[in-house]
Amino acid sequence: MIRIGNIDIADFPILLAPMEDVSDPPFRHVCKMFGADIMYTEFISSEGLIRDASKSVKKLDFEEFERPIGIQIFGHDIESMIKAAEYAERAQPDIIDINYGCPVKKVASKGAGSGIMNNIPKMVAMTEAVVKAVKLPVTVKTRLGYDENRKDIVEIAERLQDVGIEALTIHGRLRTTRSSVPADWSLIGEVKRNPRMHIPIFGNGDVVDGPQPNISRIRMVLMD
Repeated sequence: MIRIGNIDIADFPILLAPMEDVSDPPFRHVCKMFGADIMYTEFISSEGLIRDASKSVKKLDFEEFERPIGIQIFGHDIESMIKAAEYAERAQPDIIDINYGCPVKKVASKGAGSGIMNNIPKMVAMTEAVVKAVKLPVTVKTRLGYDENRKDIVEIAERLQDVGIEALTIHGRLRTTRSSVPADWSLIGEVKRNPRMHIPIFGNGDVVDGPQPNISRIRMVLMD
């Protein structure tokens, strides 16, 4: 059994990755029916949350059916991330997740998402600040490193664990590699095998299929 905070999940869980304009409530509902073990919201801008921007606040909505669920936030400013984490916690999710993985230029160029992998000390300091600000378990999603010369995920994983995160999801690509390049799971495995690591490590990238769903169960849920 895998444990994140006080959440127990199966040994080989399926996590729904946060996807902008994709993992909205209807999509999450379907994924839950198909067996997803942990749900995550679309990622939410810390600046948008603390300014009560309607688009950002709306992303906090979820149904009890979706639990356990994490709210994912992103940003480049530590104080804004602290306030956004506290704001998200009031929505009463099960997890607060930090996005250090988004490679989109308009996000990463500001030092948010995977852009923060260019400044590991700030990444660690931001994570520690969020962990201290909330009572819920904090998890992180990130990448293997910033570029080919900085595949720092083994060090990063240890340092994030040391400041209190309770699970880590690693996308098997760099900040500078896009989805046309196959995900590299070898470094994810290296993190997993590191004897210093004791938190759950989840892999992400190029998962395109799985076992056939129980159609009769899905029909029953839909009819309910």
